Amino acid sequence: MISAENFFFALADPTRLRGLLLLTVEGELCVCELTHALDVSQPKISRHLAMLRDAGIVNDRREGLWIHYRINPDLAPWARKILDSASQANATAKPFAQDRKRLRGAPTRPPVRCCT
Repeated sequence: MISAENFFFALADPTRLRGLLLLTVEGELCVCELTHALDVSQPKISRHLAMLRDAGIVNDRREGLWIHYRINPDLAPWARKILDSASQANATAKPFAQDRKRLRGAPTRPPVRCCT
């Protein structure tokens, strides 16, 4: 179980926070979708996702060459409530609304499959 200190440390980084709020709303995203939505390099987003995975905040699954991330379903309820509340409260705020808009325009969004 994640400690409050580790959870809030993870939220303190803007890239990790933006990615977590996207995952909260979208359910599951691949690395390429997060890279496009957040307008950051693949190594940077992968580094942040690895930290979130190691902390137990997100889970990943492999599909061929691609890795998809989602909020860990076993995340403590208090932590999940914080993500849900932050996502709802910031739905129209910058940069979160811009991230969601860029995500909708990603060339890999369904029905196109990932990272093509």
